[in-house]
Amino acid sequence: MATLVLDNGAYWAKIGYSQDKVSVIPNCQFRSKTSRLKTFTANQLDEIKDPSGLFYILPFQKVEFPDTSIIITEPYFNFSSIQESMNEILFEEYQFQSALRINAGSLSAHHYFTSKPSELCCLVVDSGFSFTHIVPYCRSKKLKEGIRRINVGGKLLTNHLKEIISYRQLHVMDETYVINQVKEDVCYVSQQFYKDMEIAQMKGEENTVMRDYVLPDFSAIKKGFCKPREEMVFSGKYKTGEQTLRLANERFAVPEMLFHPSDIGIQEMGIPEAIADSVQSLPEEMHPHFYQNIVLTGGNLLFPGFRERLEAELRSLVPAHLPVNVFLPENPVCYSWEGGKLLAHSPDYDEMVVMREDYEENGHIVCEEKFDI
Repeated sequence: MATLVLDNGAYWAKIGYSQDKVSVIPNCQFRSKTSRLKTFTANQLDEIKDPSGLFYILPFQKVEFPDTSIIITEPYFNFSSIQESMNEILFEEYQFQSALRINAGSLSAHHYFTSKPSELCCLVVDSGFSFTHIVPYCRSKKLKEGIRRINVGGKLLTNHLKEIISYRQLHVMDETYVINQVKEDVCYVSQQFYKDMEIAQMKGEENTVMRDYVLPDFSAIKKGFCKPREEMVFSGKYKTGEQTLRLANERFAVPEMLFHPSDIGIQEMGIPEAIADSVQSLPEEMHPHFYQNIVLTGGNLLFPGFRERLEAELRSLVPAHLPVNVFLPENPVCYSWEGGKLLAHSPDYDEMVVMREDYEENGHIVCEEKFDI
């Protein structure tokens, strides 16, 4: 029986059969200003000629999978009503033969333990579109008393960048898609925030942080790009007539919110403090194992410099005799999906799933007993 693995993220859906490669597609539907009546789903986004001012809509489409098993991810401590609706959709609407509902962090932990069988514990830091979760795992079981959630994710960073640019340069509050691209292309995590802030205030060529980002016009320029340093004009305008954004401290001040949310009035811990707080809530003899096995997953961790900064900040918070090791996978976005692929081929997989016959006979209670959400 084929197994479909779906890491159901808020921004990207990572989907694919366990014997195939993963497909990463936008997890929503869109309508654009220019063609309001036509709806675009997932990777049909590439067909939109003018992606400025996109409207986002949640998708739902009817297909049946009677001979397929599914591994699908959902958030930690999900509401019971949503879990029950998910069961109904999977078994009654889509007709899956069997299903496993699981947290994305559990799949990441499974991937990590499979690649490092000698390790007993790991701490998964999953920083995605909506939230950042810190979850400790021991022998593949999550320790619920150590779970921490920070309400800072990629969506908040993009919205904050939109506000800064709209206030300082150009009104871009409707350009979520374009500014998200700007964030991904030019932002980075500063290793020395105050030193970089001083450089960002310098004039002309002394300002090594400053970059000019060419905005797309969706006719000649389909996708925005960062101008090479040698082509930048430090005084006056570009003769080519391109519309540009000049970005200096925005480049590192936006990702800084992951470390200090209080900078913009969000009274929560940053990721390093939340990791230390999570580990402190667990038995003392486990602390060295967690600090040595910190696994980073999620799209926010693609910011250059994130791993190094996190390791440096943790070093200052953690007792000197405990080693700190932060592991950043080659592809942090698909790391949990790869874990689901490994789990689908695991000999224990059949014991973890709920069969459709069981669900039809016993209802939601069989899913409650089997799935540890």
